[in-house]
Amino acid sequence: MHRSCMKRITNETSIQLALSLDGGAVQLDGPSLLGKEYEDVGGQMIYVHTGVGFLDHMVHALAKHSGWSLVLECVGDLHIDDHHTVEDCGIALGLAFKEALGAIRGVKRFGYGYAPLDEALSRAVVDLSNRPFAVVELGLKREKIGDLSTEMIPHFLESFATEARITMHVDCLRGTNDHHRSESAFKALAIAIRESRTPTGRDDVPSTKGVLA
Repeated sequence: MHRSCMKRITNETSIQLALSLDGGAVQLDGPSLLGKEYEDVGGQMIYVHTGVGFLDHMVHALAKHSGWSLVLECVGDLHIDDHHTVEDCGIALGLAFKEALGAIRGVKRFGYGYAPLDEALSRAVVDLSNRPFAVVELGLKREKIGDLSTEMIPHFLESFATEARITMHVDCLRGTNDHHRSESAFKALAIAIRESRTPTGRDDVPSTKGVLA
């Protein structure tokens, strides 16, 4: 069914999420941490509430262009800074993606994507390898975008890749606006992930070893 519903509670953050890699309706396993109600609008449900506005915007773009339905809530120690919230959301989303993905059979395994946003252009390449590795080069220059530290943007992607157990390369090839650079990168990653899950019509493990490990 390519679905996952999970909670991750630490002394720093409380996170719960529901994810469907194929869209459709999703529902949290228990009451909302934030007292919210989420409506099934049909086709694709995306609600992201982390307390960090620009992170919400980026995760929403990732889910939208990946074709996911996602409800993600986080209550974190933002009185300290944004580090724990951003890192833990990346970890939780990666864990949920790995669980929802299940056995990697009958899919392309590799995917790539390019996404422009005005003057910015980004490229992402993904391998559903079960070997976590991430290279993220966005060339961001501002200290923050909104209330999100720019150093945490690659860290979020790296945390996601590690727990999703995928190999991921994301580069912003050009651009002058850090908002555009970041958003084009998340959209390119979404396109790459979506392509990597494209069915091949064969029920085989896409590896010469016969196993992805």
